[in-house]
Parts: sequence; C-alpha cells; structure tokens
Amino acid sequence: MHTGKAAATLATVLAIGWFAGASAQSGRKYIQPRDAKSTAAPFSGGVLIGDTFYLSGTLGLEGNQQVPASAETEATNVLNNIQKTLAEAGMTMDDLATVQVFCSDVSNYDAFNKVYRGFFKQEFPARAFLGSGKLLFGARFEVQGIAVKRR
Repeated sequence: MHTGKAAATLATVLAIGWFAGASAQSGRKYIQPRDAKSTAAPFSGGVLIGDTFYLSGTLGLEGNQQVPASAETEATNVLNNIQKTLAEAGMTMDDLATVQVFCSDVSNYDAFNKVYRGFFKQEFPARAFLGSGKLLFGARFEVQGIAVKRR
C-alpha cells in the first residue's frame, strides 16, 4: 500500500518539475535576438529568465568596428552599450550582480574604473578584471555580466 502512495507522490513531483521546467523555458526572453539563420555574430545580446538577465560579452567600438582613440572613450562606449541592453530587459546598471571585464592591457585598469564608477547609483556588483590578451577587433575591453532585478 505504501509503495502505491510513494509512486503516486513521485509521479506528482515529477509532473510538477516538468511543468516548472516548461514554464521556465517559455518565460525565456531574448534581448537583441539572433537565430541560427542570422548571418550576424552567433549570439544574442542577452537572455532574460525570470528576474535574471545573462548579458553577453559587449565591446565599446565605434562606427565600422573601430577602436576609440582613448581607453576612457572605449570604457564609456562599452558601459553605454550594457546600459542600453539592460534597459531593453527592463533593468538598470544597479541590477548587475556580477561583472567580468576582459582587458587586453591591464594598465588600462584605472582608466576603466574612472568611467565605471559613474555608471552606478547603489552598491557596485561583484567584479573580476581579467588580463585577457588580444580581444576581438583589437578592443581594449569586453564586459559581460549577470543582472538580477531588484525588488
């Protein structure tokens, strides 16, 4: 008799788990989406699942993939790009929980931080600043992160 109840309970738990997984899948929203048929770079700007937003690596280039003259301008561009992408997901820079900054030359650390500080009104997110070697298109910085909507 207990075996039957255990099997029914297990079936109920599995069904609830399946429906929760299906609901999470259907709740996925792509920001700046690209699909497999696109000829653009093979990634979306980010993916929003519930209150969590996964931000793709972002560069701060100008025009025709040109690196700005100064590290400060490039840092401003990359952070403006992130801010715009977060806004499309209904979030702000202060919703960022963690950030990874990939930098082709860590001597640009101070220049990046000078600009970075001005993009936040509340606490700073957790962050890693990584010396990466050469970045795509000769960029100085590539930034990615995870944001969680503040309540």
